[in-house]
Amino acid sequence: MAVSATSVAPLLAKVVSRGRIEPSKSKFLASSSTSSILCQSTSISSRFHRRKPFVIQASVSISDPQVRTGPDDLVASILSKVTGSDRGVLLTEGKHKEVAEVAQELQKYCVNEPVKCPLIFGDWDVVYCSVPTSPGGGYRSAVGRIFFKTKEMIQVVEAPDTIRNKVSFSALGFLDGQVSLTGKLKALDDKWIKVVFEPPELKVGGLEFRYGGESEVQLQITYIDDKIRLGKGSRGSLFVFQRRV
Repeated sequence: MAVSATSVAPLLAKVVSRGRIEPSKSKFLASSSTSSILCQSTSISSRFHRRKPFVIQASVSISDPQVRTGPDDLVASILSKVTGSDRGVLLTEGKHKEVAEVAQELQKYCVNEPVKCPLIFGDWDVVYCSVPTSPGGGYRSAVGRIFFKTKEMIQVVEAPDTIRNKVSFSALGFLDGQVSLTGKLKALDDKWIKVVFEPPELKVGGLEFRYGGESEVQLQITYIDDKIRLGKGSRGSLFVFQRRV
């Protein structure tokens, strides 16, 4: 039996509106600098050999595979852990913990006053959230994913203070659609930002309409460079963004 876009739209609006990104769950927004900081902690071992000159050998311990030598290695590590995970949905609890540990290490390399870093601007893919239903809402839940297949989840940060979030999807296997949000960014201090979003806009098939009301989120920028941004929501949700090329 054929399903029309008109009959599907109410279902989409109901499911998506239930999954609106609330302030407490934080929308996908986040941000570290291009400055490369070499790891200061290498393991130094000294050895004295009979009938040979005194030799000092420097080496990096590899006893723990999670030990990294600097931000570049940490960035590569966190991306390898979240790639192919459907933005965190497919990861086990243990894998989520590993991502959090790498993010914690990266935080040590975050620039001062990251909210003022110009690297925040640009187009970003949302590649991970520790609470997978936070960016996208109800249709990213276990039931929602049966009917909605996420195609892209993008955030655009435009100077001086505009945020555009867009989630594109395929509904029921044959209807293309997207949910978009536009908001204004305000710095609360040197690490925290607040974004006030307009009501969401839903497009599906030939239909286009707004629903709900304004929403507000607060987010701490924990790391930013020319490749990724990390952010933590007011309830601790971790977000990983990868710059689009």
